[in-house]
Amino acid sequence: MLRLKLPATRPVKHTSPKRLSLTATQAKNQFGQLLERAISGDRIWITKHDAPKAVLLSADDFSALSGVSEARIDTLSAEFDQLLAEMQKPNQRRAVRALFNATPKQLGAAAVQAARKRG
Repeated sequence: MLRLKLPATRPVKHTSPKRLSLTATQAKNQFGQLLERAISGDRIWITKHDAPKAVLLSADDFSALSGVSEARIDTLSAEFDQLLAEMQKPNQRRAVRALFNATPKQLGAAAVQAARKRG
């Protein structure tokens, strides 16, 4: 069993018991032990001047967190591509051209009409 000699830590607000908060100096001095804790699933918040500046976490946790963002970006990118393709159809191109050439009065009337359709 790994026994750690960690300095006294301050709890971070809104965190689970497996999270520690250390100053940058404390983290530097205890890095090897903190690395082992991060690998085992703990998340280590590193502060500077009493403000959180970084988090030490395992590569598995980082991959899981990063993958969510990439999947979301891929989904948004696909939705954008689909909308752009729809806008390239002849009837949509005419509508967009008319929109850009519309007067403020015409835009106001169209907005009122669209709002009435939505209820």
